Amino acid sequence: MSEPRVLFVTSNRIGDCVISSGVIREIARQVPGARITVACGRPPAPFFRSAPGVERVIILDKKKFAGHWIDLLKQVWRTRWDMVIDIRGSALAFQVRAKKRRVYHRGLETGTPKVEMVTRLMEADHTLDPELFIDAQARAEAGAVIDPQLATAPGPIIALAPIAHQPGKSWPADRWGALVEKLKAEPRFDGWRFMLVGGPGDHPPAAPALAAAGERGIDFVGKGDILASAAAIDRAALFVGNDSGLMHVAAAAGRPTLGLFGPTEWWLYGPWGPKTRTVASNETRGEFAPIEALTVDHVFEGVVGLHDAFIGAGTPVKP
Repeated sequence: MSEPRVLFVTSNRIGDCVISSGVIREIARQVPGARITVACGRPPAPFFRSAPGVERVIILDKKKFAGHWIDLLKQVWRTRWDMVIDIRGSALAFQVRAKKRRVYHRGLETGTPKVEMVTRLMEADHTLDPELFIDAQARAEAGAVIDPQLATAPGPIIALAPIAHQPGKSWPADRWGALVEKLKAEPRFDGWRFMLVGGPGDHPPAAPALAAAGERGIDFVGKGDILASAAAIDRAALFVGNDSGLMHVAAAAGRPTLGLFGPTEWWLYGPWGPKTRTVASNETRGEFAPIEALTVDHVFEGVVGLHDAFIGAGTPVKP
C-alpha cells in the first residue's frame, strides 16, 4: 500500500504562512505517515525545507492571467491526493482528485484571530499554534553574523523589525531611531544589543535605528533567507516590529513580542502566543488611525512593559 499524500496550498506571504504553520503537525495527526507537498510563494518557501513530512516545495511565482495556478495544476493533477488543504481558497482544490478537502471560505471568518480560523478550517480538536522548523543551516547562517559581534561586546539582544511591505503598516523610520535612543538611555537596557532584522532592500527603513544603536547595533538586514532571519530572532530576548511576517516569526519562536499596528485589525492579525502584546495607533476594536499617530513614548512604554513582564520577572537572558 502506497504512502498517503497531502497537498498543502498556502500563502505567498511570510506572515500568513507562519499563522497557518500549525497545519503541518495536524496533517500528521489526521493522515499518519503522509508525504506532504507544499505550494507557496518564494519568500516563505525556506520555512518548509525541514518541516516534518514535507517531501516537496513548489514555489508559486505570480504570473499574468493566473498562469501560476495553471503551472501548479500541471504539477499536481496526476496525483490522487488523500487530502488537499488550500488556505487560499482557490479553484485548484476542486480540480485535483482528493479523498478529503479542507478549503478556505469566508464562512470560516468569525472575527476571531486567524490562528483560530485555521484551526476551524482543519476541523482540529485543539488550537493549531504556529510553529517554526529552524534547521542547522539557518542557525549556522545566523551565528556567522551574530557570534563575532557578541564575542567583542556580549549582551542580551532586542530584535527590531522596522519593515512592513504593505502600505500603511510601517512606523516611520526616524521614530525607530528615536526609540533606540530612548532605550539606550533606559537603565533596563544597559549593555543590550540592538539587532535590526529584514530582507534584501530593507536597509533604508532600518538605517536610522542602526545609526542610533552605534557600536551596540547588529545588522541582520538582508543577511539570509527568512529561515536564517528566524534563527537570528530566536537568539533575541525581546522582539519589537511592525505588523509583518517577522512579527509572526518572533511570536512563533516564543520570543516576547511587541507588534506595532496602524490601520489594520490587531485583534485578527496580532502576534499569537502567551508572550505577545500589541500597541496600536487606535486601540479601540473596529476603529483605526494612521500608524503615524503611534508615538515614540507609547511604543517605548510598550517595550518597557514587555521587558518587565518577561525579563524583569527573572526570565534568563541568553544571547
